[in-house]
Amino acid sequence: KPKEFHKMLFGLCFFHGLILERRGFGPVGWNNAYGFSEPDRDISRMQLKNFLDEFEGVPWEALNYMGAEANYGGRVTDGKDRVLICCILQDFYCKEILNEDYRFSVSGIYYSPPEGKLSSYIDFIRSFPMSTTPEVFWL
Repeated sequence: KPKEFHKMLFGLCFFHGLILERRGFGPVGWNNAYGFSEPDRDISRMQLKNFLDEFEGVPWEALNYMGAEANYGGRVTDGKDRVLICCILQDFYCKEILNEDYRFSVSGIYYSPPEGKLSSYIDFIRSFPMSTTPEVFWL
């Protein structure tokens, strides 16, 4: 399932960056400071690959649970932050991400690009605005 993997991997990486950057907003971003890290993303990436290889179809609920509740959520101690991280991940681990017209933001700037070579993803990311708006951080 290479298309699913690439679209969802981009979504996972976007999610990872989003939750890291929310820390810069203090208590507006997260009620508590959390040490989200590269290993959280790496284990989520490996689980994504394994789940897509092992299950028929895409196990959306399992991926959302493992990512938001276990891998990243294991660090989250505030109840409202836990609900928030689950809601945010559901924007990236959803059936709609496989549609070419699905966007992560209201402006339509942020989305998972079509499957391509590594250089196409890098070029796509470089096309993002230098100044971000609150919409990208779910604020």
